[in-house]
Amino acid sequence: MNVPRFAPTGRMRAVLSEVIKEMTALWSRSNQRVGKMERGAGYKGSVSMGDQEGNLEIEECETHNVGESEDLNKEFVEVTGQRAVYPRRGRIHQTLTYDMLDIDSQRVTFIPIQENAEGRISQKKGNIYQIQLHENDCAEWILELHAFRPEEWFSDGVAYPKLPWLSRQLMPKLVRWATESRTSEFVDTLSLLPVEKYSHMYQQLKNKYKEMVQVWPEVTNPEKFVYEDVAIATYLLVLWGEERTEKGLTAKQSFVDLGCGNGLLVHILSNEGHPGKGIDVRKRKIWDMYGPDTLLEETAIMPSDRFLFPSTDWLIGNHSDELTPWVPVIAARSSFTCRYFVLPCCFFDFNAKYQRRQCKKSQYREYIDFIREVSTTSGFNTEEDCLRIPSTKRVCLVGKFRNYKSPDEPQVEDRRAQYIQGRMTCSGSNWSKVKGEAEGIHDNQETNATQGNDWGSGFQPRERIEVVRNCAALPRDFIDGVVLQVANALLDLTKEKDGGGLHSWNQGGSLSVREVADLLEQDTLQVLKKECGGLQTLLKNNHQVFRVIGGVVSIRDWRPQGSRADAKRQPLAPGAMKTRSCWFHAHHPKGCPLPIEDCAFAHGPDDLRLSTRPLGKKKNASH
Repeated sequence: MNVPRFAPTGRMRAVLSEVIKEMTALWSRSNQRVGKMERGAGYKGSVSMGDQEGNLEIEECETHNVGESEDLNKEFVEVTGQRAVYPRRGRIHQTLTYDMLDIDSQRVTFIPIQENAEGRISQKKGNIYQIQLHENDCAEWILELHAFRPEEWFSDGVAYPKLPWLSRQLMPKLVRWATESRTSEFVDTLSLLPVEKYSHMYQQLKNKYKEMVQVWPEVTNPEKFVYEDVAIATYLLVLWGEERTEKGLTAKQSFVDLGCGNGLLVHILSNEGHPGKGIDVRKRKIWDMYGPDTLLEETAIMPSDRFLFPSTDWLIGNHSDELTPWVPVIAARSSFTCRYFVLPCCFFDFNAKYQRRQCKKSQYREYIDFIREVSTTSGFNTEEDCLRIPSTKRVCLVGKFRNYKSPDEPQVEDRRAQYIQGRMTCSGSNWSKVKGEAEGIHDNQETNATQGNDWGSGFQPRERIEVVRNCAALPRDFIDGVVLQVANALLDLTKEKDGGGLHSWNQGGSLSVREVADLLEQDTLQVLKKECGGLQTLLKNNHQVFRVIGGVVSIRDWRPQGSRADAKRQPLAPGAMKTRSCWFHAHHPKGCPLPIEDCAFAHGPDDLRLSTRPLGKKKNASH
């Protein structure tokens, strides 16, 4: 429904005046119950909503009474506003409200307005509410939520929320927003795009490509990767659509995705009509599923004249790791019209891991600023935005325009080269000549593999064959030694409480991962540091022995009366029973807490069986 903006007519004012008088009479008879909030101390209690019969309590809380409401029939600041609600699923909802802001009394009243089939506008009977601020003294203030005629309240869960949601969700957030002084390090989400267009397109693409979740052949989480790439594709498609409108273009932009990984982003963009390709050092299983229209190339990208793309409109760096700082440079050197989009994730400099230089910023914020510095030095007016994706690393940088004129290219190229060489020198690597021939750097052809001016011999692309770094490939005796050392340390924490009784089983204490690390030798920690996740990954891999929750390590208790977390474990597959030895039977001072017939693991060689589990993707064992 396309709801128009309007100025209230005389009849509408009369209707609203009657509503205000009735609200005043009913609310003044109500003994309101409110939550209390001390300024600077955080939200205390919760807010309840009164009606004409008395109180509609939403939660039990510490409350107190306030006096009668002041006369609401007075001069207000009138605002008629159209609100659009963009849910994560389903269609966009639009509502029109008549808002009255009483600045002197510090309250605002929201009255919804509806339009019938003939296009006539009238005041909606229900869903009227008011938010009131009371200041008791310099140290305390109270926020009230008044609901008018709650029995007539209508809720669709989106545009018209439920009354408990207003009390339990909205009010605490209003209090938090009003009191917190902390400002975000980053820009608002989707600040460079029209949100309505993004939401419409995201719903369309999500429905179109949701089947990819069912056929995902990689070991990675399909829902996370599919929907994240759908969101990134949506962002680029809307961004490029806006660019075509601004420039009066009809042809869809071309692209190259550097370090394309699973290639899904390339597949979506190609399917939506944008010519382009993806390049990655290693082919993925899913590449064969996309078909011939999705162009994917298995090649190690080296920052050099061989990898310039003068006829490409946009370069993409989506979690491109070691290529991330190079993306703005490659775009700048490809052509004066080449643009880029980069979504940084892992922290890399030009030829090594990025080293922090400031302690007043988060590491992520500092790295984003570094990539922005690279972009600006390379000659771009750099824009920053925050994507709507299921990831903590969701800040992107966009370079659409240059900060110099085309004739100034030689001078800017000198600046680029000096900057890269300076970063290389700081990291202690000896690079070859960085600077290209400035006069002809934009004249290289994409397919020219014979000419080659390597910009830096210190750059190391990732290995073509992926090295397993989840601690699974470490020597077995190394893993067993760490497990035994950590387990004994946890058991020693409660050794005295054990008492030595025959029927008491020592469950051990708990330590943080940092405290566990302090128990290990430096040589051991250096080995673990090279693995993804390090010590915590090794402990989680050995989930038969340990529980690791919230960074706290403890011994797993397999008895039926164990913790809720243990009780939620998934049963072992039938073919996996007794195929591995029980660690507790072999190493715990009092053995396994379960009888041999109840334990899923083997109590000694005679209890061990061959696995009859089908080959394929193995689920994690539970014990």
